[in-house]
Amino acid sequence: MRELLRSSDPTVIAFATALLEGEDIEVFQLDVHMSVLEGSLGILPRRLMVADRDHFRARIVIADNGIPTGL
Repeated sequence: MRELLRSSDPTVIAFATALLEGEDIEVFQLDVHMSVLEGSLGILPRRLMVADRDHFRARIVIADNGIPTGL
């Protein structure tokens, strides 16, 4: 798995996930519950991970739709 996207904006994560799933690219979100554990208000970024074999295609989909990766 490789990190594709990092954002604290849940709408960016949801949009990117929908785009990637539309292209049959499996995505996995990391750090979804970290803000709750740390007691903060959603300021910790979430990470979107994809399989190594899909990383190149996923990067193109993200770039074509103007989504900042935060990396």
